[in-house]
Amino acid sequence: MRHLVDALAWIADPARWPGPDGIATRLAEHLGYSVVGVLIACVIGIPAGWLVGHTRRGRGLAVGLSGAARALPTLGLVTLLGILLGIGLVGPVVAFVVLALPSVLAGAYAGVEAVDPLAVDGARASGMTEAQVLARVEIPLGMPLLVGGIRSAFLQVIATATLAAYVGAGGLGRYLFLGLKTQDYPQMLAASLLVVALALVCDVLFAVLQRVATPVGVRRP
Repeated sequence: MRHLVDALAWIADPARWPGPDGIATRLAEHLGYSVVGVLIACVIGIPAGWLVGHTRRGRGLAVGLSGAARALPTLGLVTLLGILLGIGLVGPVVAFVVLALPSVLAGAYAGVEAVDPLAVDGARASGMTEAQVLARVEIPLGMPLLVGGIRSAFLQVIATATLAAYVGAGGLGRYLFLGLKTQDYPQMLAASLLVVALALVCDVLFAVLQRVATPVGVRRP
């Protein structure tokens, strides 16, 4: 309990928020790393997922690659990429992309696959091309599952972005590893609490976005 009180006092100290090593800067870095990693994963995973979901081809390969990516040890991957790509931000961001890609890919193809076949057949019967069916029917109706996949990926990356500090980058992990090095347990706990708080705020925002992305006719009250 004493460590928790000390950690909350550490966070509440106004002197710890400003400056290049302040909490505000580290929060922005942590969030920035997460956003960049997930955005790159979306650029890769969303078109691939839509293609797989629409054509029903390559699903086994997509599932296999997603499972293999999920099985990779994140700390080992960050360390390996740090050695290969150099100390800094590039290695962690590549690792975050690998971590986020399975959830984004799964959300994209699952959303398209989940669309009612009658709606798809009706769109084709009305004369729509395959591209129009995908753009006007499957993507809008599959958007909630896609947002859910991005939500899952983003929360995973936020929780893992602390490892960026392990290879010389910034973020909230700086406090965690510095506290571990100096045996400053309140600082370590404070860093953990900040990561949890950031994840909870982002989860709430994504929950709202997921509801907005759900077509009105299929929303649950």
